[in-house]
Amino acid sequence: MSRLATRFEALKSQQRKALVSYVMAGDPHPQVTVPLLHSMVEAGVDVIELGLPFSDPMADGPVIALAAERALAGGTNTLDALNMVKEFRQNDTETPVVLMGYLNPVEVIGYEKFVAYANECGVDGVLLVDLPPEEAKDLADVLQKYGMDQIFLLAPTTTDERIQHVVKQASGFIYYVSLKGVTGAATLDVAEAANRIQKIKSYTNVPVGVGFGISDAASAKAMGVAADAVIVGSAFVKQFASLAPEQAVIATVNKVKELRAALDELV
Repeated sequence: MSRLATRFEALKSQQRKALVSYVMAGDPHPQVTVPLLHSMVEAGVDVIELGLPFSDPMADGPVIALAAERALAGGTNTLDALNMVKEFRQNDTETPVVLMGYLNPVEVIGYEKFVAYANECGVDGVLLVDLPPEEAKDLADVLQKYGMDQIFLLAPTTTDERIQHVVKQASGFIYYVSLKGVTGAATLDVAEAANRIQKIKSYTNVPVGVGFGISDAASAKAMGVAADAVIVGSAFVKQFASLAPEQAVIATVNKVKELRAALDELV
């Protein structure tokens, strides 16, 4: 059983919700990332989503787009991000790590080379924002070869027919985008998102995580009622835009504790 499946099964048996944290690899500089990941896990994160820096992050709002710029300016590339996972695995062999990014750098490296090295480094799954299921078979075949999960996005505008098509190809978990917009957007319709999550869950047993627009205890708790996981990114990443790295790590860990406590109130 994969790390993702093991983690979600364990949480389900405890009637707890997963807290998935997004961190941009190399932001604000490479030395921060691995210690930050360990601190976040210790504070209550269940699954790590590690962002791969990219120069044209079309699905991301200004907070994460700027984080990508900072990471790239600091010299972090896709292979560097994989090496961060490898370093993380030296002291944590249990926390699932999912890569989230865009197709272009992966194609440049090559599917086989990318997935083989990601697997060697301890990566559990891959989510490429701009790779639709209809075009994902080549990558899916390589991921399956190495026992890694392929994670797909579903949106508020996704039709029922397409939901059924996508969930058949998804593994690990399904990422439901809770609003029409980019990461960090503020307009969150909790009732609508909950209805859509229930619709998705009626078609699959794969866990459903919800992200985009979740920034505090109240929104995490509200979305956690319906979803198996709550995915938070911009609320963590924005700390590094305005604070020195040491203070940003402390603020991020405190945010994790806030969100973890809110989700645990649902037990």
